[in-house]
Amino acid sequence: MSAGEPGSVVRRMLLGSQLRRLREARGITREAAGYSIRASESKISRMELGRVSFKTRDVEDLLTLYGIGDEQERASLLSLAREANVAGWWHSYSDVLPSWFPTYVGLEGAAALIRAYEVQFVHGLLQTEEYARAVVRRGMRGASGADVERRVALRLERQKYLVAENAPEFHVVLDEAALRRPYGDREVMRGQFRHLIEISERPNIRLQVVPFGLGGHSGESGAFTILSFPESDLSDVVYMEQLTSALYLDKAEDVGQYEKALKELQQDSPGPSESRDLLRGLLQLT
Repeated sequence: MSAGEPGSVVRRMLLGSQLRRLREARGITREAAGYSIRASESKISRMELGRVSFKTRDVEDLLTLYGIGDEQERASLLSLAREANVAGWWHSYSDVLPSWFPTYVGLEGAAALIRAYEVQFVHGLLQTEEYARAVVRRGMRGASGADVERRVALRLERQKYLVAENAPEFHVVLDEAALRRPYGDREVMRGQFRHLIEISERPNIRLQVVPFGLGGHSGESGAFTILSFPESDLSDVVYMEQLTSALYLDKAEDVGQYEKALKELQQDSPGPSESRDLLRGLLQLT
């Protein structure tokens, strides 16, 4: 899959949203839809959210239940179902990834706008190879060197999206704590600061730093990412990683709260130019 090409995760979400609209238009409950394909109500819910793969037979049965007899419409949706089941490039790294992360990689790769707040370390899309290796080693204590290198390779592969022809807009706010916390030795941190200064000059990247002097702010609940897609059928998704799982929020009221928090962080933080000055100061001190 080339950088920026919509992945199977997004195709599942598109198909799921269309199936939901068709079901609701016919006044059919999730329970009844599940019964028609020998599945549970929760399975229909997961299908409509794009959280599971689709069996062609199930989609065919649902389209029949929803009264879709037009062959061209059926063929289009069934084609989407087949495309949704194609594994993305990142699945080759599944042996070193937590179960919830491949979904995020697929969403990230299809997003037109990525907005993020990070407090623990530099955002993965902006990490240098050496810094990423130090972060992965810290997070995967006891892992083999080969597994560490595969995780680093995945991180570097993800970064290609930012410099692709159809690169997404990336607006990131880094807490100064993420910059002050050392990962790797002095040279690793110096290289990371230089990289942030350089890459933040790209037209599609807006980098801001929340300085310690700001005190309390709207990012107190921790790191999060908001993903927005070019497809009008897809709602924005908020992603929050936890120790043993991750949350994906797509309800408008939830997304709105995180958008508000990020907007306040952006307003309260120095702009991109001043943030680069802050990074230059940290580079001189390192």
